[in-house]
Amino acid sequence: MKTSCTLCPHHCALAPGQTGRCHARRNIDGKVTCINHSRITALALDPIEKKPLYRFHPGTKVLSVGSFGCNLSCPWCQNHTIATSDGHSNELQIETIGPAQIARYSLELVPEGNIGIAYTYNEPFIMYEFVRDCAQLVHDQGQYNIVVSNGMVCEEPLRELLPLIDALNIDLKGFTQDFYDLCSGDLETVKRTIEICRESAHVEVTTLVIPELNDDPDQVEKAARWLAGLDPEIPYHLSRFFPCHLMNDRGPTPLDTLEKLAERARRHLRHVYLGNV
Repeated sequence: MKTSCTLCPHHCALAPGQTGRCHARRNIDGKVTCINHSRITALALDPIEKKPLYRFHPGTKVLSVGSFGCNLSCPWCQNHTIATSDGHSNELQIETIGPAQIARYSLELVPEGNIGIAYTYNEPFIMYEFVRDCAQLVHDQGQYNIVVSNGMVCEEPLRELLPLIDALNIDLKGFTQDFYDLCSGDLETVKRTIEICRESAHVEVTTLVIPELNDDPDQVEKAARWLAGLDPEIPYHLSRFFPCHLMNDRGPTPLDTLEKLAERARRHLRHVYLGNV
């Protein structure tokens, strides 16, 4: 008998032993289980601006933690080595580091300017149970929890986790469903995630601008106008694309393109930033 995963809008129906499209959730004995719990592929102390978060405790650092897998399939993925992995690739070095140890590392790094944990690199919500377990410990020790996400998560699990989350950067990959079809995503779900998160946490939004795909000034302005309808103070990051993964058929985003898009976005939002420049 198949069991449906209720974490993200794909709702993968998994037979016993089958793993979802995210590579990280498997039907084990009739229960959808997080198989990348505590399996860490990346661990680094980063400036908080690298997340990017520009208006949440600027000048501080966060301990960035990532595993493997993602519930989108972006052909332009900048972290494709871990995002497309099922945890068995020889290219990945995976260490088992549990929540208690992660939380302890976070405290040990306070003298270095660390204020908490950022769940990032791969999609944090597909390792939901690991993020929840870490976040509770980090919250209890008085530090911050930060999520860097594609926003493809169902409302009920999102709301259950949010009391432990202090800040998020959410990808708004484009502003048409046609664009989201390129990576098997759902625009309305991402918009709803942004709406829900800003009710209780600090939210910043990022769009990776890809030449000839999502660099239409009208669409970027439409996205900025929608964000401003939520709050004109929401920081919006327009990030420069570089050839990567399955998309080596075009060059980096021209800087003048980013600057022109930023001008359009600033008609509606007060804090617009350029990234990867």
